[in-house]
Amino acid sequence: MMIRRTALGLLAAAATAFAFAAPAEAAEKKKIGFIYVGPTGDFGWTHEHDIGRKAIEAEFGDLVETSYLENVPEGPDAERALRQMAQSGHDMIFTTSFGFMNPTVKVAKMFPEVKFEHATGYKRADNLATYSSRFYEGRHVIGLISGRMTKTDTVGYIASFPIPEVVRGINAAYLAAKSVNPAVKFKIIWVNTWFDPGKEADAANALIEQGADVIMQHTDSPAAMTIAEEKGIFAFGQASDMMQFGPNARLSSIIDNWSPYYIARVQALMDGTWESTDTWGGIASGMVEIGEFSARMPAEVQAEAAAARDAIAAGTLHVFTGPINKQDGSVWLAAGETADDGTLLGMNFYVEGVEGELPK
Repeated sequence: MMIRRTALGLLAAAATAFAFAAPAEAAEKKKIGFIYVGPTGDFGWTHEHDIGRKAIEAEFGDLVETSYLENVPEGPDAERALRQMAQSGHDMIFTTSFGFMNPTVKVAKMFPEVKFEHATGYKRADNLATYSSRFYEGRHVIGLISGRMTKTDTVGYIASFPIPEVVRGINAAYLAAKSVNPAVKFKIIWVNTWFDPGKEADAANALIEQGADVIMQHTDSPAAMTIAEEKGIFAFGQASDMMQFGPNARLSSIIDNWSPYYIARVQALMDGTWESTDTWGGIASGMVEIGEFSARMPAEVQAEAAAARDAIAAGTLHVFTGPINKQDGSVWLAAGETADDGTLLGMNFYVEGVEGELPK
């Protein structure tokens, strides 16, 4: 009986120990949240961030729990969404649009124990990191392609908001196109939205009416690609490949690859090594990928685009290398001079040759 009682006592003690251990193990699971400006089904910007979220789940399994809120407007709604997510016990929150910057800064101050990561912004704190991609490197590559492939010498550009990220992209694409086609013109329509398929489709049609036979975009839906396919012109995938929406129209794409960054940052959270950092990766780091080249591109154009991509990755080609003037003709970069990151991050001007006025 003594043996039985002892065994039962050990089992009881073990059960008690397990009862106390289980909550501790459960507490170790990290809650990771995402705030999205568009729907996960936009097949562009938000779609690619959500692929990164799923990559976290695949990498860490039961050690993490992820959640997201989609279609969150930039402004007061973002602050409310962030506050609610922080209050619900999240350990790390990624906010994935430029307009979420100030709400993220504000909420990060309220919840110093939560780690925040803001995409495309520039304001940091002890518990707030920033990250972005050098999308302009990819726009140099597709700019070269557009300059070679246009027959009307007119390239259409659907722009979202006049923030430095978008302005850099326009300038990078134009300079590249101009370098291979001195006669090229860029027609730009600002739609003042990241995701609105109707507005994006209207803009694409308007650009085609203005003579554009190649369309670029810095908006999130595949609407422009669909229009390009219908009208028999060319376009490029934005943020994701978008091949399925324009198998004949699509020449290449700029693909955002967030997964490695997200996995690394969650790992740092788990390791206790997370720090507030500022990451700006490009083609070399793999954060910017250039999609497969269409067979409709001549071999020499494919080779030229591939060479530019590889030179950027190797660091032997800087997209913004002088001589380059501003739109008003004043010198920006002298011959051989390259733009520093600070200037690029605050870019608020068109380069010489870009038509139209930059919205304020």
